[in-house]
Amino acid sequence: MSTLIEQQTAVPAGTWQADTIHSSVGFAVSYLGISTFSGELKGFEATLTDGKLTGQAPVSSIEVKDENLKAHLESPDFFDAERFPELSFSGTATAPGAFEGEITIKGVTKPATLAGAVSGPVTDAYGNERIALRLETVADRTEFGIEWNAPLPGGGFALSNDVKLKADLTLVKAA
Repeated sequence: MSTLIEQQTAVPAGTWQADTIHSSVGFAVSYLGISTFSGELKGFEATLTDGKLTGQAPVSSIEVKDENLKAHLESPDFFDAERFPELSFSGTATAPGAFEGEITIKGVTKPATLAGAVSGPVTDAYGNERIALRLETVADRTEFGIEWNAPLPGGGFALSNDVKLKADLTLVKAA
């Protein structure tokens, strides 16, 4: 039998570190207008300290289903990993499950609101206090200098400019 954890009304105080085994950070973009291309950032770190959320991930940690696509995403056409090796977010809780801050991609920093839910706290089987943040936002990739696209024979382009960014974080309270 599972127990439903009540959503928090506020982000709890203290310092919380992401448990990357039980967390994920990823993106999804409309492909051909009929499907979705998605990937994950496996090497991310995230910390929540008294309502301030910071996170970063190396571009080289992007995982997609094809190595050729991964190489293209790391190229100057997309993230330009050689010149801009890291993606980041920094923001402050403004409401339950909402963070106002900035996202930096490809060396460009733009304001962003991440919205979602805060759950917990709950104590795990080993006595660690945990919370969960489920956050997402939509960013226009062209605002970050990610312009590559492929025209389609019938008109339009292969990729949407709008990209959904999503973080499902399980965080453990620091001792």
